[in-house]
Amino acid sequence: MLKYIAKRLILGLFTMFVLITIVFFGMKAMPGSPFSRDNKAIAAETLRALNEKYGLDKPVTEQYVIYMKNVLRGDFGISISKKGQQVSEIIALRLPVTAKLGVIAFVFSVTVGITLGVLSALTRKRWINSIITVFTTIGVSVPGFLLSLLMMVLLAVKLRLLPIIGLNTPASYIMPVLALSFSPVSSITRLTRSSLRDVMSSDYITLARSKGTKEFLVVLKHGLKNALLPVVTYAGPLFAGMITGSLTTETLFSIPGIGREFTNSISNRDYTLCMGLTILLGALVIVMTLVSDLVAAIIDPRIKVDK
Repeated sequence: MLKYIAKRLILGLFTMFVLITIVFFGMKAMPGSPFSRDNKAIAAETLRALNEKYGLDKPVTEQYVIYMKNVLRGDFGISISKKGQQVSEIIALRLPVTAKLGVIAFVFSVTVGITLGVLSALTRKRWINSIITVFTTIGVSVPGFLLSLLMMVLLAVKLRLLPIIGLNTPASYIMPVLALSFSPVSSITRLTRSSLRDVMSSDYITLARSKGTKEFLVVLKHGLKNALLPVVTYAGPLFAGMITGSLTTETLFSIPGIGREFTNSISNRDYTLCMGLTILLGALVIVMTLVSDLVAAIIDPRIKVDK
């Protein structure tokens, strides 16, 4: 187990190195300057002073080496668009907002998705299964931003039932959570339904039933436990993505979280902030993928991790 974890961590660090390298040089390849926005001209002397202050006057390769050294010390630099603010301070301020929304959306997605998947796999009523099938098909087809706009028009503008901006009240979480969860709920439902149907036709399920075990216990102890492996694998990256925020959802609902900062950093060519948020997202995806693999190995001992 320890050998497997060490190998995955080394692979994760290498992946982070490649990710940082690609994003760094990709940002540098973008045309324009982060100091000239809205087509406003800037004096040559001022531009020269700003480039020197942020180290942008050096060759790109030298900037890259300096940045990597700073990252190893935990220094992500100073934001270009938010003057005087450290990138780490911005992340510390915005991440809790996004994390709270992400955790709620993740718990909702997993709970509802598994419930609908089990119901669809075990029900003998075709109309229930048909409704769930239509729901999941729409869920994986409709983009999150379109659902957000539809809810904003219907629930906030027309019916005036829910607030449309920020996360100031419990009710203000409803639309963002639904927007973030709609597609994951559909995916988890489909994964659970497909996997549980395969598991329930296995020989050990027949053996458990022949022993007189109650159907509820057969499903819970033998069926669902093994059927959740695909869901666990899917849940790791999903959790990381929800914790780091949705770009469109936070922008549409004016949520002051990581997702909106990411969008603004790209549009403002804020190299340091964009890089810091990219590192955060990449690190969370790598860690949560490792966690999901380990949880899958615990659920099913047949999965060997010491390879």
